[in-house]
Amino acid sequence: MGLIELFILAVGLSMDAFAVSICKGLSMAKMKWKNALLAGLYFGGFQAGMPLLGYLLGSQFEKAISSIDHWIAFILLGFIGLNMIKESREEDSEALDDSFDVKTMLLLAVATSIDALAVGVTFAFLRVQIVPAVTFIGVTTFIFSAVGIKIGNVFGSRYRARAELAGGLILVCLGTKILLEHLGILSI
Repeated sequence: MGLIELFILAVGLSMDAFAVSICKGLSMAKMKWKNALLAGLYFGGFQAGMPLLGYLLGSQFEKAISSIDHWIAFILLGFIGLNMIKESREEDSEALDDSFDVKTMLLLAVATSIDALAVGVTFAFLRVQIVPAVTFIGVTTFIFSAVGIKIGNVFGSRYRARAELAGGLILVCLGTKILLEHLGILSI
């Protein structure tokens, strides 16, 4: 996986955290950079940790299913992406408050990084260099989350659905690209 593909994947994975950060920023009466950095640390940390965990788990099964790894990557990324697209079309009934306490942020960080766990399993099958990959994903998510707090505070929640839709489309396209490359239909 090249740097451009990794960047596209990192952006796609960070969209859930970005959308939640926008909502958190919307709920804040006054923007505090301390809270933006805290959100970035929680979301970026979990977006880096979950694929690492997925990679470690996936590495245990890699030899047994290496002949179908491209299909697994396609199905996992497609499922995650389609789910994000579906969520972008739903009216959000969740009421996010302006709390940045440990319990709230931990739950949000885990919820927004579950898809990264599945991507980590895919990384094991694709033999990705995991440390640079998870670092890149974590830093990208940190930046998107911190900026998302500011954007939410300034512009409101009207971009949440678009961010989730874009993230979902990116993951579906990346899964399709992996499958087509492995089948020899596409060579980039």
